[in-house]
This record gives sequence, structure tokens and C-alpha cells, in this order.
Amino acid sequence: MKKAILATKVGMTQVFNADGELTPVTVLQAGPCVVTQVKTLENDGYEAVQVGFIDKVEKVINKDGTGKKSVAHRHGVNKPEAGHFAKAGVTSKRYVREFRFENAADYKLADEIKADIFAEGDKIDATAISKGKGFQGAIKRLGQHRGPMAHGSKFHRHQGSNGACSSPSKVFKGKGMPGHMGSVKVTTQNLEIVRVDVENNLLLVKGAVPGPKKSLVTIKESVKSGK
Repeated sequence: MKKAILATKVGMTQVFNADGELTPVTVLQAGPCVVTQVKTLENDGYEAVQVGFIDKVEKVINKDGTGKKSVAHRHGVNKPEAGHFAKAGVTSKRYVREFRFENAADYKLADEIKADIFAEGDKIDATAISKGKGFQGAIKRLGQHRGPMAHGSKFHRHQGSNGACSSPSKVFKGKGMPGHMGSVKVTTQNLEIVRVDVENNLLLVKGAVPGPKKSLVTIKESVKSGK
């Protein structure tokens, strides 16, 4: 892997290509990310680059006349985190991720990684936490079939039989049942970058990208692009 960046999902829109064809795209605010640590084979046993994304508001404690302490901001920075970022010479970051670049030795602390590392036509893999859908039934969650909808059926959207009553007299582990749906890590592979806005650090990616708006998206060079 040679290229990767952290981004937030802005939303979806549509653009026209040179031939006048309409293309649905997802807009991603990609970077700027800063290098917070460079891991080497000698010190860490492997080579990687740790990057930070989006400034983290430091915790400010206000004391009023009553002597009580009140925290002014929600996103705090503890002392170990503050020391780690200070050593790199960067401001505290909300998101920190690690990439195993093949050219990790070429990076230095506080180097910026921007959207211009990608170009129009590049293929990428996008990873994010999918939208949570709460508790759902077996039909929506697993694609199981429903029963007859007649009045005497008594089996409409129920999941059906779970197992024999006598042998093996149990429900096997892994049986598809209703439960929590969504809110899991999802990777969509081989997405195409339609346009790159270098000035605003925006990537326009063809099609849908997992996750809700404002969610963190990890963009990596595609492993199946064939390039």
C-alpha cells in the first residue's frame, strides 16, 4: 500500500462527465492528515506511519465563584495523548490511525497528507462503520422468506422452524435469528475517484460509501485494481 488517507463523509450528489453522462458520487472531506509517528523496523518491529485527522478540542476547566469545576468542551485530551502529539510537533487530533506504507521511511513527523495524493480514475477501498438499524427481524436482517399471508397461516414474517423437537433437541449455534443489524465495519472495494478538488481537499467517489454523514472513512489504494 502506497497511498491512504482519512476522510469524513459529506454526503451524496451527482456530476456530469465529459460525455454528458450523469454519475452519482459520494463527497468525502479527505484530510489534511498529519504524521504523528513513524514506526520503524528497529524500534517497533515493523514499518508504518501513524496519522492524525481533525483537531481535538482540549479540555478546559472553568472555576466559578462556588469553587465547582465545569468542563467547557466535550472532546478532552489527556496527558499521555498531549505528550504524544507534542513530541510530533502537531496539535491534538481526534482520530489517529496507522497505515503500513511501503515507503514509510520517506515520511517525517508533522508531514501533511492531502487529497492530492489521489488522482481522477484511481481505484480505492473505503472502510467505515455502517449505519446502525437497531433490532430487526430475520427477513430484513438475513433475507429470509416470509410465510403465506392468508388469515389461517399463523406464520407471516416469523423466521420459521429453528430445529427438530426430538433430535437434536437444540438450536445449532449460528442459526440466523432476529437481532442487532448494522453498525459494523464495512469495506467497499474498487471504487473509482471521479474528481479531486485539491483546493478544498475533496474526493468525489463514484457510487455509495458505507457509513452515515460526518462519519470517519478510511481511504486506501485498492488491493484489487490490477494496477
